[in-house]
Amino acid sequence: MLAMCVAEARPAVLTVSAMRFLTGVVLALPVTAVAPEPIKVLQGVAAWVLSIFAIYLFNGVTDVAGDRVNGSARPIARGALDPGSALFVAGVAAVLSLAATLDLPGPMTLIVGANLVLGYLYSGPPVPLKGSSGGTVAVLVLSGLLSYLGGFTLATGGQATGTPIGLLVFAAASIYWMTLVGVPAKDLSDCEGDAAAGRRTIVVTRGERACRWFMSVAACVLVVALSAVVVLLGVALVWVVVAMAAGAVAVVVAGAGRVRLGGERARLGGGRACLGGERARLGGGSRREQRRPYRAFMATQHLVHITALISGI
Repeated sequence: MLAMCVAEARPAVLTVSAMRFLTGVVLALPVTAVAPEPIKVLQGVAAWVLSIFAIYLFNGVTDVAGDRVNGSARPIARGALDPGSALFVAGVAAVLSLAATLDLPGPMTLIVGANLVLGYLYSGPPVPLKGSSGGTVAVLVLSGLLSYLGGFTLATGGQATGTPIGLLVFAAASIYWMTLVGVPAKDLSDCEGDAAAGRRTIVVTRGERACRWFMSVAACVLVVALSAVVVLLGVALVWVVVAMAAGAVAVVVAGAGRVRLGGERARLGGGRACLGGERARLGGGSRREQRRPYRAFMATQHLVHITALISGI
């Protein structure tokens, strides 16, 4: 059951969440008087990842109807994992994430606790913020900031000190990538389920073509802006720019695929939406093809953070 819970929480997401926290630690080292103990760093990573694990597991429980419409192969959607059991494990993980912060710098408990609150507001009643792209972006921005703040707090022992410009630039670029590229990329393959659940995502309200265009333009703008900032400020993130540029190319290429009929603006009850439940596509494209932009986005997240960690060390 625990293995299925991990699968439901998405190992790729848990991995990049750990790397965000570690990047906050590594890029904060230039302003720390004493490097943090490795065991404390691992403890901080565990606390953060446990909170993300709890959030995504809870999200899987609340998303089961939409995931089934989308044909998701995750354990809850396919009936292999009982939602009640998953909810219990999520609750235990949330408690453990807070317990793991007790002998870390004081602000860590607040940071992890705030992340758990965001996770509930995202998926829980009465009005889940995941119901709209705006709500999703707001949660991701705040949670992303908390991940880097957590690493920074652990590295500096919770002491007030100036934040390195490299960490600020990297965090801003990463959060931009996560929200303005990752959100529309994920919405592409989840259109039917989102429409069935009444969510007002970009692809549901504006159509697939507009979603692909927005995602591709956002990726290109980020690379140009990040390059300019790195050059003008002399930040040691040149290889991060290279990795981000490669990822942007991958997203643009993946986003130039076939457009399905479900992604066009179809009127359902007077609103623009996907053709819920019917995966009719021009040219016979599959859901796997629809997920290519998201896979390119996720691979880029990992590559960029690995590059930042190597450069920082």
